[in-house]
Amino acid sequence: MSTLKVFFDSQCPLCAEEMRRLAVWDRQHRLQMIDIQQAGFDAGAYGATWAAMNSELHVQDEQHTLLIGIDAICAIYIAVGKGWMVWPLRQHWARPVLQRAYRWFAQHRNRISGWLGKPQCSDGVCAARQFKRF
Repeated sequence: MSTLKVFFDSQCPLCAEEMRRLAVWDRQHRLQMIDIQQAGFDAGAYGATWAAMNSELHVQDEQHTLLIGIDAICAIYIAVGKGWMVWPLRQHWARPVLQRAYRWFAQHRNRISGWLGKPQCSDGVCAARQFKRF
């Protein structure tokens, strides 16, 4: 059984909430959540920069391959048995448009959090807060 290291931004309310949802779905413990905001986190140890990891979701598989953006999302959802939810992301014809949409979303995730009633951010950083489990 393979394990994925999921690098996420705990200071992004939407990101933190999604990681909590995924943790509930991860009944086989295939995901290892790693907060890129924690003190001492070294993105270089995983072959990336912190800026890159902060701009798009990154996942490292057991072969130490980094999956980025929608490839990372697909790997995560497949690992927790919800691959059907990311079916559109796996369609060759849709990938370019969805990749651009994801990158736009990732770049504006803190502002979108505010639009959805999550805490407003200052200087692009949101305060971490507790979310109820699903």
